[in-house]
Amino acid sequence: MKAYHTLSLEEILAELETSLSGLSSQEAARRLEQVGPNVIPEKPGPTAWQMFLGQFKDFMILLLLAAAVVSIVLGETVDALAILAIVVLNALIGFLQERRANESLQALKKLAKPTAKVVRDGQLTTVEAAELVPGDLVVLEAGDFIPADGRLVEVAALRVDESALTGESVPVDKTADTLSDPQLQPQDQLNMVFAGTVVVYGRGKMVVTSTGTNTSLGRIASLIVQVEEPTPLQVRLAELSKVLGIAALAICGLIFLVGFSRGGDALQLFMTSVSLAVAAIPEGLPAVVTITLALGVQRMVKRNAIIRKLAAVETLGSVNVICTDKTGTLTQNRMQVAALFVDGLTFSEFSSHERAKHLMELFALCTDAEINSDGSTVGDPTEVALLLSLRRVGGDKKALEQRWPRVAELPFDSERKRMTTVHAYESGYLVITKGALETVLPVCEYIDIEGHPRPLTPDEALRVEEANIAMAKQGLRVLSLAYKFCNQLDEGDFESGLTLLGLVGMIDPPRPEAYEAVQRCGEAGITTVMITGDHKYTAEAIARDLGLLPEGAVTMTGTELERLSDEELVNCVDKVRVYARVSPEHKLRIVKAWQNRDAVVAMTGDGVNDAPALSKADIGVAMGITGTEVAKAASDMVLADDNFATIVNAVEEGRTIYANVRKAIRYLLSCNAAEIFTVFVASILNLGQPLLPIQILWINLVTDSLPALGLSMEPPSPTVMKMKPRPKNESIFAGSMGGQILVEGLFMGVISLTAFLVGIRYSLASAETMTLMTLIYAQLIQSLNARSNEESVFKLSFRSNKFLMLSLMVSALLQPLLLTAPLRVVFKTEPLGLMQWFIVLGLASTVLLFGELEKMMLRLAIRQRQTL
Repeated sequence: MKAYHTLSLEEILAELETSLSGLSSQEAARRLEQVGPNVIPEKPGPTAWQMFLGQFKDFMILLLLAAAVVSIVLGETVDALAILAIVVLNALIGFLQERRANESLQALKKLAKPTAKVVRDGQLTTVEAAELVPGDLVVLEAGDFIPADGRLVEVAALRVDESALTGESVPVDKTADTLSDPQLQPQDQLNMVFAGTVVVYGRGKMVVTSTGTNTSLGRIASLIVQVEEPTPLQVRLAELSKVLGIAALAICGLIFLVGFSRGGDALQLFMTSVSLAVAAIPEGLPAVVTITLALGVQRMVKRNAIIRKLAAVETLGSVNVICTDKTGTLTQNRMQVAALFVDGLTFSEFSSHERAKHLMELFALCTDAEINSDGSTVGDPTEVALLLSLRRVGGDKKALEQRWPRVAELPFDSERKRMTTVHAYESGYLVITKGALETVLPVCEYIDIEGHPRPLTPDEALRVEEANIAMAKQGLRVLSLAYKFCNQLDEGDFESGLTLLGLVGMIDPPRPEAYEAVQRCGEAGITTVMITGDHKYTAEAIARDLGLLPEGAVTMTGTELERLSDEELVNCVDKVRVYARVSPEHKLRIVKAWQNRDAVVAMTGDGVNDAPALSKADIGVAMGITGTEVAKAASDMVLADDNFATIVNAVEEGRTIYANVRKAIRYLLSCNAAEIFTVFVASILNLGQPLLPIQILWINLVTDSLPALGLSMEPPSPTVMKMKPRPKNESIFAGSMGGQILVEGLFMGVISLTAFLVGIRYSLASAETMTLMTLIYAQLIQSLNARSNEESVFKLSFRSNKFLMLSLMVSALLQPLLLTAPLRVVFKTEPLGLMQWFIVLGLASTVLLFGELEKMMLRLAIRQRQTL
C-alpha cells in the first residue's frame, strides 16, 4: 500500500494522473470499467435452491413429512403421496412468496444509494458514490459520509469523526499538509480521510486514492456482519404461532385419546391429529405479513417515501405528532431574493441600484454554491438564490473569485449561526460574514451608508432591526451581511469589529399541497409542529398560511426554550405549534418532551447535527434532496422529494399496511378456527369424521393462501386518515378482533357440521364431500367479509382489489376438480348432485349474511358511542 500521506500535492496529482480540475467524464468511465464500482460486496443471500429447501424446516412441515413416512410404512401409499404433493406445493408457494419479498427489499436498498459531490470536466456535480474512481476530486462538507479513501488537497476547519474505524469518539482535525513519516498508522495520517467516516465540521477537497474493497473499510468488511432484525409485529406473530402450536398439540392429543378410547383407527386418528395441528397454526401468516410489509414499502416508494427500516412501517400507523422543518418541507425550497435593505432603504426591485449590486457581490463571495456553465446549480438553495440574484444584476461569482480569491473561512455551524469567508484584497484581506441579523449585529461596530462606514449607533441598529422585522412579517427569510478589511490573518479576530452593509429578504412560498396535508393530519388526530431557524415573524406568517396556528397555540423561540427546564417544557410542549430560531440541539429536547407525554413522534432533519433527534424520534425522517448522508443514516425514512405531504402519505400507507395485516390474520385464524371446531366437535360428539386429513391439508395449505395474499393488497380505506392513531403497543387483536375471529370461526364450523349432517343422509362420502365444499366456499366468502370491519361488502369496489377477486375466482373454479378422477381417489370425494350443490352453496352464502349482520351491529355500536 502506497504512503500517499507522504506525497506533496504535485506528487499525488501526478501519481493518480489527475488535476485540481478533476477527471474528465470519459476518463472516469474508463477507470470505472478498469477498477470496478466503489462498493463493498455484501454477503450473498441464500440461493433459490437454499430458499426452497428452507421451506421444509418448519415444525409443521416436518410433522407432515413424518405423517407421510408413517403412511408409507402402513401401506397407505396414496395418502402418503398426496401429503407429499401438498407439502411440496406449499413449499413452492412459500418459496415464491419469500423470493418476491426479498426482491422487494433488495430493490428498496438500491434506492438508498449514497451520493458524492465530485468535480468532473471542471464542474461540480453529484454522482452516485459507487461511480467514484481513483483520481476523482471530491468535495467534502459537514454531514457527508466520506465515500472512499482519499488524500486531502484543501481543508477549511475540517474535522472528521473516525470512530467507525478507530473507535476514537473525538473528531480529528485534518490538514492538507504533507507528512514525512511513511510508518504512520491510518489514525495518525491527518492528511488522509477514509471511507465510512463522517465530516462533522468544515469542508475540504480530496483526491480519491482507493475505492471499494481496497479502502480501509473494505479490508475489514469481512468482519462486519449485519443482521436484519425482525419487526415488532413479526416477533409478536412468531410468539402467537408458538402459543397456537402448544394449544393445537393439546387439542390433537385430546382428540386422539377420545377417538382411540372409542375404538377408532389409530392411523386415521394420528393423521387427523396431525392435520388439525397444521390447521391450527397459520403457516402462511409469516409469509403474508412479510409480503404485506414489502408491498406496502413498494407503494411508499412510488409516493416518494423510502423506508430504511422495516419496523418503521408499523410505527407510522401510531404517529400522533409530526415535527417538521419549514424550509423545503412545508415550503417549496425555491428561494428567490424579493427585497434588499441597504443605505437605510428597502428595495423590492434593485437591478438599477449599484449599492444593491455591491451587497449581492459580497453575499455571493460568502457562499459555497455554484452555477455551472449549463445553468445547473449545486449547493444550498439559499446560497443558490443569492447567486441567481447576482446574475440578475449582471454579476458573476467566478469572476469575483478570480479578482478576490478566498484564502480562509469559518464555516457555518449551529452554535455561531454565521458563515465567514476571507479573501485576498489588494495588499490585505477582505472578511465577509453572513447570517441572521441577531447573530451578525452583535459583532458589528460600524454600518456602511453609501460606501462610508460610520459608528453603529443604537438608532441605526434600531432602524436595521425594524427593517428586519418588516421583512419577516411578510414571510421573508432574512440574512444580514457585514464585512471588514484587515492586514493579517487572525482566525480569532475574523468576526469582530465588522461593518454592517445590509439585509436581503428571500421568499420561499409554501408548497401548494402543504395546507391540505396539514388539514389531513388534523383529521387523523396528528399534531403538526413546525420547526425553523427563521425569525419568529417569518415562521408565524408561513404557519398562518398553512393553518398551523389554531386558537390557543403559541410560538416559541430557541432562546425561550433554553430558559425552560425539561419538566417545564414537557408541561407546555402540547401548546407550542411553531418553534423559531431553534438549533438542531433543541430538536432533541422537543422530541423527548413529546415522548414524555407518551406521544409517538416523527421528526424531520437534514443536517449532521439533526442526527441525534432523528435517532431519538420514533420515526426519523431525512430529506432525500437536501439531507446529509449522516442524517439519512440516522433516519428510518427518507423523503425523495423533501415534501411534508409525503410524510402524511407515508402515515396513510403505514396505517393501511397494519390494517391489511389485521385483515389477513382475521381471515386465516377464523378459517383455522372453523376447521378445528368442525373436527373437534364431531370427534367429541362421536358424529364421525366430517373432514379427512388430506382434505384439511388441502384447505389450509393451498386454498387459503391466495385470498390471504389478496387481502394484503387492499387499497387504503376512505376512513383510514379520519381515525385516531392506534396506541404503539396495542395488541394485534385490539378492537374485539379476537372475539370476532372465534365467533366467525364458530359460525363457519356450525354450517360445515350442518352440511355433514345433511349429507350423511346420502352417504358418508357425500357427507364428507359436502362438508369439504361448504367449508372451502364459506372461507372464500369470508375473505370478502374480511376486507372491512365496518363497510358492507356491497359498498366496496370489487375493482379496487383485482388480485383478491382473481384469486377467489381461481380458488372457486379449482375446487370442483377435487370431485373428478383421479383427484377423487386421492381426496376421497364423490360427485355431488344439483340439490347437494344447492345446499353447499346455500350454507356457504350464509357467511356473507352473517358478516353483514355483524358489521351492521358494529356500526350501530359506533354510532351509540359517538352520541354519548
